[in-house]
Amino acid sequence: MKKLAHYPRLIFLLVFLITYTVSYFSKLDNPLLSTLFSITLAFILSPRKKKIETQSQNKTQITWLFLKEPIIIE
Repeated sequence: MKKLAHYPRLIFLLVFLITYTVSYFSKLDNPLLSTLFSITLAFILSPRKKKIETQSQNKTQITWLFLKEPIIIE
């Protein structure tokens, strides 16, 4: 999980491509609706980066929707 946390944009892209492919093969007629559905789902499921300041240094905190504890990257 920590290695994946370093690449949140890549995870967003992968989730988008997977959901777009699934919606394409499910015979969803409207391509705009398919794209909107894929982008929305990828945005909800992708990790969030947040910079937090500690006494010693700045750290990056990664949170996901289904992850209980945030991942701290130094």
